[in-house]
Amino acid sequence: MPINIKRSFQRILVSTFLGICFTWTIYAGNDENPNDGIHIVVIDAGHGGRDPGAQGKVGREKDIALSISLKVGHYIEENMKDVEVIYTRKKDVFVELMDRAEIANKAEADFFLSIHVNASDHSSPRGTLTLVLGQHREDENFDVAVRENMVILLEDDYETRYEGFDPKSSESYIMFSLMQKTYFKQSIEFGDFVQDQFRDRAGRKDLGVREQGILVLAQIAMPGVLVETGFISNRDEEKFLMSEYGQDIIASAIYRGFREYKEEIDRRSNLTVSGDVKDEVPETQEPSPSGTIPEFGENQVIFAVQVASSRSKTSTNPASFKGYSDVSILEDGRWYKYIVGQNTSYTEVLDHCSIVKKDFPDAFVVALKNKKILPLSEAIEEINR
Repeated sequence: MPINIKRSFQRILVSTFLGICFTWTIYAGNDENPNDGIHIVVIDAGHGGRDPGAQGKVGREKDIALSISLKVGHYIEENMKDVEVIYTRKKDVFVELMDRAEIANKAEADFFLSIHVNASDHSSPRGTLTLVLGQHREDENFDVAVRENMVILLEDDYETRYEGFDPKSSESYIMFSLMQKTYFKQSIEFGDFVQDQFRDRAGRKDLGVREQGILVLAQIAMPGVLVETGFISNRDEEKFLMSEYGQDIIASAIYRGFREYKEEIDRRSNLTVSGDVKDEVPETQEPSPSGTIPEFGENQVIFAVQVASSRSKTSTNPASFKGYSDVSILEDGRWYKYIVGQNTSYTEVLDHCSIVKKDFPDAFVVALKNKKILPLSEAIEEINR
């Protein structure tokens, strides 16, 4: 690279970085664990208007992203009365990237959630992916960043507004490695919660949480992620994402991930946890006697109703679970899962689940064998042999 061009490019990087840092200085500090909890979330439906985003055989990213975003917002508004939801768009309109970030910054939001649909040059890739601000590390991920950032080329005077940022130049992404740390931890945590929901509850392929140079995330003064809900270039996933059922499944997974994230932040903030699980057990305290799984025969399949889950062990005191006294704790990887109504009869547990849902709307039936989670279909097949 000629010296004069290189110096010019360095000035652009410095200018861009300082400009964004200035934005952060206005709106935020550097506290990874805010002491006020989560009260405002901005939901950003990707693309819109003259920017269709990725396109499949039939569907368009902008339409799918908007539909899922509105569903996620509705779930939050209906079930989390202490959270205000702000949308960057609620209809098919074009919103510039900088304006999306500005909406969140002016609202002093506690989290920024951008919802998108992925695409590939090939039809085989599938799965969900959550991106947090960082520097790209793989060519495949870089393609995602380029596609999501290319929208600025549709904006008026984008070269001035974005200080010469070129979404197609890998060198323009150098600055993101310097900026990623402020809200990195919280963004990663949220991504983990959402991807767990996609994998365990929605049955989607989990592509993980990855760092990427997403321009809109570089301009927000709060934790934030960009969620790729599936590949519109994959025929099966396009069909799923365009269906009412598929959108409901994806939206509910994102909502549950957000709820778990909020509960974790509220817990750290010493606030009353919104949701079903409260009263965290101190490390020196043993769970109550009811906090163990009843004994059944070895290799025997049993069924139960899962009412909640958490990363930290929680007291099984009835006061914490709306009066239920038969709550047991099941350790499953990084999670503690809370179950009630253990029984060897699937039909009885299924009937019990319909009753439990009145107190825990997200309750569902799980199967266990030797105190380990067993796929429900496999368990039913086994008891019917």
